[in-house]
Amino acid sequence: MNRRHFLRNGLWVSAGLSMFQHLSAQKQNKSNQGAKNIIFMVSDGMSSGTLAMADIYKQRIYGKGSEWLDLYRNQMVTRGLMDMASANHIVTDSAAASSSWGSGFRVKNGRLNIDDKGNELLPIWQKLKRKSMQVGCVTTVPIAHATPAGFCVAQKSRNSMDDIALQYLDFKFDVMMGGGNSNFDPKSRKDGVDVYSKYVSSGYQVIRNKEAMLQAKNDKPILGVFAEEGLPYTIDRTHSPSLNKDVPTLAEMTKKAIQALKNSPNGFALQVEAGKVDWAAHANDIGGLLFDQLDFDEAIKVAIDFAKEDKNTLVIITSDHGNANPGLVYGKNDNDHFDNLQHFKMTNEALLNQIDSNMSVKQIQELVEMANKNAISQEAASKILSYYTGTALEKEGGLYNHKKLPFEFLAKTQKEYTSVGWIGNDHSSDYTELAMFGPGSEKLKPFVKNTDLHYFILDTLGIENKF
Repeated sequence: MNRRHFLRNGLWVSAGLSMFQHLSAQKQNKSNQGAKNIIFMVSDGMSSGTLAMADIYKQRIYGKGSEWLDLYRNQMVTRGLMDMASANHIVTDSAAASSSWGSGFRVKNGRLNIDDKGNELLPIWQKLKRKSMQVGCVTTVPIAHATPAGFCVAQKSRNSMDDIALQYLDFKFDVMMGGGNSNFDPKSRKDGVDVYSKYVSSGYQVIRNKEAMLQAKNDKPILGVFAEEGLPYTIDRTHSPSLNKDVPTLAEMTKKAIQALKNSPNGFALQVEAGKVDWAAHANDIGGLLFDQLDFDEAIKVAIDFAKEDKNTLVIITSDHGNANPGLVYGKNDNDHFDNLQHFKMTNEALLNQIDSNMSVKQIQELVEMANKNAISQEAASKILSYYTGTALEKEGGLYNHKKLPFEFLAKTQKEYTSVGWIGNDHSSDYTELAMFGPGSEKLKPFVKNTDLHYFILDTLGIENKF
C-alpha cells in the first residue's frame, strides 16, 4: 500500500475516532449532570405476580403491554432489584419501607423515621424543602398514611395520622393529595381541631373533588382530600357515574401535581403511591388489585411522558414490599378464566358489603354472578352467608378487614373461574422491582439495599447530605 495514502487514511480515521470520543464524552458529561426533578412512584404491596398479571391482562384485552413492562421491553430504563427488609424484620411494613427511602436508615416496623434510640431522622422531602425545592405526595390511600408520611415526617407510630396531617402543614409541603378526610375534619378528629381551616389560613387551596382539582391554581399550594379514608378502588369508581365524576384517578392527580410543581426554579420532588394495591392484596381481592395496578400504570405513563419532554427528571418506579404473592395458576382453562376479569364490575369489598344476614343463598349467588359474570355453587354461597349469620366456624380479620368479611373464602371460590391463587393475606419478603428513567438512571446497580435510594436521590440532585 502507498505509505502516503495509508497515512492520509489513518489521519482521517484518527480524526473520526477523536470526534466520536468527543461526542461520546459530551453525551456522558450531559448524562452525569444529574437531575433537577424527582418523581418517585410506588405500587404499595406489589408482588411480582401482580406486575405480571397487569401486563398479561393488557396484552390479552387491549393488545398492548403495560407501561411498566414496555419500559423493559423497549430498554428505556435501568432495572434492578431491591432488598426491603426493615431494622427488625425480614418482612417489612410500609412505614419502615418508606422510612428507609425517607431517612437513609432502616427503622423498626411501625415507625416513621425514628431510630432505635428514639431519635428523629430528617426525612428526604424536608431536606429538599431546605434546598428550596418544591415537594409533594399523591396517593390513593389517606395522605397521612405510612408511605407518603415516610418521605415527609418523623413519628413514633404510623397510626398517628391526625398528628401527621398537622405536621405536613408545619413543613409547608406544596402538593398533598389523596384520601383521609377523617384526619382533617373536626367532626372526625378526636381533638376536634379543624385542620382544613388551618391549611386555608396558611394559603392552601383545599379541594374536595375532581373538578376543583382540575381548576386549582398552580401557583398556590394544594391540599386535596377526596375520600373519608382510602379512595374508591378503580373498578368501583369506573362502574359508578358519581364516583367517576367526583374522584380523580391516580394518573389525573399525578398530572395535576406535576403541573403545579414543574415551574419551581429549583426543581421539584413528587411521590406517587398506588396504596390500595396493598389493601386489595390483604383482602385477596383480584378486581381491586388488578385494576388499581392498571391505574398505577396510567400514572407511570404521565410521569414518563413528562420526563421525556422535560429531560431533567429522574423517574423511579418500584414497590415497597410484596403482599399475598398472587399469580396465575396453571390449568386447562387458565387463559379463559383469566379473561373473565374483564367482566368484573366491582371489588370483593363492595360485593361483600352488600350482603346481610337477611339475604337468601340464591340472592347471594345472583349478586356474585352480577358482580363477576360467573356463578358460584349453592354450597359456596351458603358458606359466605354463614359469616353474616354467625354460624361460620371462623371469622376473618386483618389490617383492613375490620368487619371480618370473608375475603379469603370468596377469593378461593373465585379461583375456579379466574385461575388466580394467593399464598396468604399479608406482606411478603419479595426483593422488589426497581426501574429508573432519566438523568442519573445509568448509575443504578442491579441489586441495591432500600436505604441506598435516599443517597442515590441526593447524589443525582447534586445535594450534599449535610443537614
